[in-house]
Amino acid sequence: MSFVDRRIEARPSTGEAPFALNEVFFSRTDDRGVIQAGNYVFKRVANYEWEDLIGSPHKIIRHPDMPKGVFQLFWDTLKAGDSMGAYVKNKAKDGLYYWVFAVVVPCQGGYLSARISPSSALFDEIKAIYNEMRQAELNEGVSAEDSAEKMLEWIRKKGFENYHQFATHALSEELLSRDVGLERPKDPKIADLRRMMANAETLVEETQGLVKDFDAMHTIPHNLRVIASRIEPSGGPVTVLSQNYGAMSREMSDWFEAHVMGENSNFNTIKLAVTNSLFVEGMARILNECDAQLQTERRGLGNIDMAAERKILTQLVTEETDRARKGVEEVDLEAERIMRACQVMHRQFLGLSSTRVLCKIESARLPESGETLSDIIDQLGVFQERISRRLDVITKLSNEIRQMEQ
Repeated sequence: MSFVDRRIEARPSTGEAPFALNEVFFSRTDDRGVIQAGNYVFKRVANYEWEDLIGSPHKIIRHPDMPKGVFQLFWDTLKAGDSMGAYVKNKAKDGLYYWVFAVVVPCQGGYLSARISPSSALFDEIKAIYNEMRQAELNEGVSAEDSAEKMLEWIRKKGFENYHQFATHALSEELLSRDVGLERPKDPKIADLRRMMANAETLVEETQGLVKDFDAMHTIPHNLRVIASRIEPSGGPVTVLSQNYGAMSREMSDWFEAHVMGENSNFNTIKLAVTNSLFVEGMARILNECDAQLQTERRGLGNIDMAAERKILTQLVTEETDRARKGVEEVDLEAERIMRACQVMHRQFLGLSSTRVLCKIESARLPESGETLSDIIDQLGVFQERISRRLDVITKLSNEIRQMEQ
């Protein structure tokens, strides 16, 4: 045994169990959470013998400081067939504690959980909110469901729409922080997907601005018709222009409904696709490290079939890497769709601009009410310019996302 091994395996009498930043460990359970296998680092950190671990429920290492609300989120996610990422405080057999960031992946017959040691700035925030949740559970009788909702409220206040978005952010933060701590180069895939995520979030912000600006334009066709009814007979030029504007406005409304509004819009789809790709890429990296570490371990694994466990890990890595690739392909497809849709919207705006010029000419010809008509036309020009700028930004961001994917 080397000096480094002895130093890592030396355990303090109180406090935190040794779990180095460069280490990673895994355990596999059945669908009820009963431990089926693990690697040597798992055994060492938890300080149990294999006969104590194998066949025991995973809660054997649960720390009393952990909020029940977190495990509520855990099982709600896993039972839905999705992967999960979370910070967890565990308790070793000798009473020491150890924190992990765990990714849990459904696998045949149950779940596989892979863990790294958390080190990011976000980790300190997590310890604070976990303490609040646990104190509420102990002192106020807050249920696991209500405690989970407290966690979700905290997540939403931080700007995330749901737990999956937060877990994805946390996973990438931990991997990047780990690279810094180990003096490794920044993971290029994680860095690129993080930039994609930033662009996707800006796309959503621009979308919200588009909706607001477009809603403000909705009254203009009506106002044009009201003015037309006062200044000219039915069928006059301003009436016709207001009708043309109204028709083009309705076409743009259809564009908004198809591409901007609702959960299934291109803009929401691209953000979800980037989120999924980032989470899966991070998860695949941790699973890969588990596989690499399992190859180098020379310690006894009890009755665990190491070859079989490596086969499971390799299969999961293959599946998750393929999912990440497909997710990035979906991002590219959605970004291309958004760019095409913006081109259509720009053509519609050319038509509106022509209408606005004709209205300007009519307002000059009708001085008795031209000032009012001119005010509306100027207002229309302001809205059109603002929306055009947003469309340019959206096109630029979508193009950058496509270039990152390539």
